[in-house]
Amino acid sequence: MGDREIIRGWLSKADEDFDFALVNQQEDRSFTAQICFHFQQATEKYLKACIVSFDLPFLKTHDLPVLLDLLHGKDPSFDRINAECEFLNAFYISTRYPVHWPSDFSRDTAIKALAAADRIRLFVKEKLK
Repeated sequence: MGDREIIRGWLSKADEDFDFALVNQQEDRSFTAQICFHFQQATEKYLKACIVSFDLPFLKTHDLPVLLDLLHGKDPSFDRINAECEFLNAFYISTRYPVHWPSDFSRDTAIKALAAADRIRLFVKEKLK
């Protein structure tokens, strides 16, 4: 098992991103692209907490399916969150660059991003108990 303090740090940062997005969504803010981005960022950090926990090679990537593949090699049950990672993965690039990718995500999309990130959050926290 990896360094518990580092794992806690990753989980803390992930929770900050998750809570930031959730609060903005609950306030019915119009920042749906940013909300979706922060749910993607939370997911990335939850996965990286697991990578550290499992003493896997640390990849400097934002690509959720790549991180998930690494985890799946250690624990096949990570396959359960594949669809959520695929869905959230789009929000990293498309919300950062205005010219080439659409970023006019609907409130419904942000609600789906919340559901996906929350499922991953709960899955990871159960794994790391």
